[in-house]
Amino acid sequence: MNDNDERAVTIIVGRAWEKKGGESIGVHVMLIAPDDDSAVRMALESLAAEGYVEAELDQIGDMEGAPDEEPHVSAYQGALEGEVAIVTFDEPI
Repeated sequence: MNDNDERAVTIIVGRAWEKKGGESIGVHVMLIAPDDDSAVRMALESLAAEGYVEAELDQIGDMEGAPDEEPHVSAYQGALEGEVAIVTFDEPI
């Protein structure tokens, strides 16, 4: 990557718990990080700061362009601006 290339937005998919033994919720965490290890650390720190006591992160990858639908569009934009954006959703049973 040269200096003219935009950094890719990393997306991490998993689930998180607000209390031990409680029900999990799905999470998509979007951010820009120098490497996967840093991305995972930043995601876990951000989830903890939001009050989640546990998280399982299942997949990590770079996004190939902006998403088409909210709330992911806003999260993607937030990641481009340097935020760690967390999208939560109910997991199917």
